[in-house]
This record gives sequence, C-alpha cells and structure tokens, in this order.
Amino acid sequence: MQLTKVVARRIRMDLKHPFQTSFSTQTDREVLVLEAHGDDGTIGYGESVAGRDPFYSEETVSTTAVMLKELLVPMLFETTLDHPDEVSQLFKSVRRNNMAISAIEGAMWDLFAKQRGESLSHAYGGTKTQVEVGVSIGLQPTDNVLVEKVAAAVDAGFKRIKMKVKPGRDVEMIRAVRREFADVMLMVDANSAYTLNDTGLLRQFDEFNLMMIEQPLAHDDIVDHAVLQKAIETPICLDESIHSTEDARKAIGLGACQIINIKTGRVGGLTAAKALHDLCADSGIPVWCGGMLETGIGRAHNIAMSTLPNFVLPGDTAPSANYWAEDIIVPEVTMNRGVIDVPDRPGMGFDINHDVLDQFTLSTEAWIPSGAAADHKKESTYVS
Repeated sequence: MQLTKVVARRIRMDLKHPFQTSFSTQTDREVLVLEAHGDDGTIGYGESVAGRDPFYSEETVSTTAVMLKELLVPMLFETTLDHPDEVSQLFKSVRRNNMAISAIEGAMWDLFAKQRGESLSHAYGGTKTQVEVGVSIGLQPTDNVLVEKVAAAVDAGFKRIKMKVKPGRDVEMIRAVRREFADVMLMVDANSAYTLNDTGLLRQFDEFNLMMIEQPLAHDDIVDHAVLQKAIETPICLDESIHSTEDARKAIGLGACQIINIKTGRVGGLTAAKALHDLCADSGIPVWCGGMLETGIGRAHNIAMSTLPNFVLPGDTAPSANYWAEDIIVPEVTMNRGVIDVPDRPGMGFDINHDVLDQFTLSTEAWIPSGAAADHKKESTYVS
C-alpha cells in the first residue's frame, strides 16, 4: 500500500430539503473527499464527515484539512503499510481528531480492497449481502407535515423511521405519528437537547413503544444517561458520547444505554468501528449505522460497515436521492423496499462521477511524498 499521492477536495453539495435537528438547520454540506493514490495506479476514496461548523463535533471541515495536511498525511508518507488496520496504530498517538483520521483511513481501506480485487465489505470481514435501511426525518414545522413525511417513508418501504425531537417538539408530535402508524418501527433522536430535569417528560415517551431514544442528554455524558435509563423503559441509544471502545465499555458497565449507534467518523475509522462492534456483540448490545448526511462515498463505506453481523438494526443508509439531486458516485445508492444490495465489485463498489465531483469542488490540494516530513510540507501543492 505504498502511496504516491494524496488529494483532498473540499466540495459543497446542496441538500434537496433542509435538514433540521435540535441544534441546527442544514441546507447544504461541505465535506472533504480524500484520494489515496497507490503506486500501481489504483485510487482509494474516503470522506470526512466533519461539518462546516463545530455543532455536532469539535471538528470541522477546515480543522480536518489542517490535520491532514500538517500531520496525518506526512505520517502516512513516512511508512509503508500492508493492511489498513495499521492506519489506526500509526495514528495511535494522535488524540481525538477522529473524523480526520477516518477520512484518510477510509481511503486506505478502499485502496486496499481494490488492490486485492475484493469488495470492501468482504475485505472488512462483513457477512451480509443485503442491509436493511432506515430513514432520518428532521424536525418539521407542523405535526401534519411530519405525518406526511412519515407516510411517504413508510410507502417507500423504509424498515425504520427516525424523527428528530427537541423540547417543545416531542410528546404531542410523537403521539400524532403513532396515532397514524401504530406498528411502524419508530425511534427518536434528541441530539443532546434534554437534561435530567426533563426525566418526567422523557418518561412520557414510554407510551409510544419506541425502539429507542437516541442521545437525549449531554453530548459528552454517560453518567446521567445511566440515571435516566433506570428511570425510563424506552431503551437509550448513545451516539455523541461514544468515541472509542473504552467509552462504550464504561457506558455499558454503568448501564447508560441498551443500544449504540456507530459512525465511522465519530470513532476514528472502519478499524475502530469494527473493534467497537465486536465489544458490543460480546456485551449483548445491538448496534446500527448512524448517518452524517454523507455523499455516496461515505454512504458506500457505511454500507460495507453494516455487513458486520451485530448490525442488527436498520441504519441511516438511505438512498442518494433522499438527499441529493445528483450524487458524486455512479450508480447512485438505491434500495428496494428498505433493503440495499451490498456491492460485490472491488473496493467500495461504486465509481466516481468525475464531472459531478468537479462541479461541486471548491478547492483541491495534492500532497506528494518526499524524503522527510519537513520537505513534504514544502512540496504540498495547491491545485485549484
């Protein structure tokens, strides 16, 4: 896996519809697309899920770009790797910056699988040929609009519906949906909008037979979640609190959750995600793949990750057309009645639509290895 070049493209894509959570409303996405060029001419692709602003995480697309340029890519150029698992070991001394690490590690996984002539899911150790798909619906202006959105998702065949909630837009909103859809697999995501002072309110969620409530309390908390889980029947799923297997081990030991959402960017890449998956499997904790409004590249990596056996709950791997007028991969991600067929072509299983990628590209920076990290930095070139 000797690299000859790494390219980072900063791109911006408009969402088909605004996506509102308890902390922000997004109308577009800026992301970094990473290219890892192997010495045999093969190119692996990865994606950073960091946003433009530090609302979900302290990382942003700009901080990710700096970390890649000044530290991570030079470290990669200084060694030759035999397997993408070694990327995690190489960056073991780097604290946090998981989204930056995940971006380049994902490109290395895609490169590795392509060079071996294997699908990414097979190279990764996945066992499924299909994955079930859920959909995430942002906050809507009225209950009627939300019910219409849920109805459309149910008609499309999604296996699970996730709704965003926040104080003032929760109990009555959920009741309106449950009244119309008594048997739909339904969950809610609070994105840390509540506190333990809201325990009485959150206990009302128990009447709706929800699969889970995702991250109701603070983004960095596991202690208060353990207190809340003892006070409510609805299973708690942790997302923002879990950055590593150690975080998960402690949360599970405290009884802070019954389910864990795994996002490759949040935990530092596919290798770290697999370790977290294995810990949860051994602990009897089901997992599912969370979404970060990824382009087709990130979506393809999520599909591969979801083929591991303990991903037993439908993930946020909805089709490209749910979010983008045109994706940067061909063919685009599609589903059939809530099921996605796992690609069996080498690598992530999709080609890059270079015309569309160029159209969305804001800037491109390419780095070429040299004899030492200091020289490498001087040779970094701004392409456009």
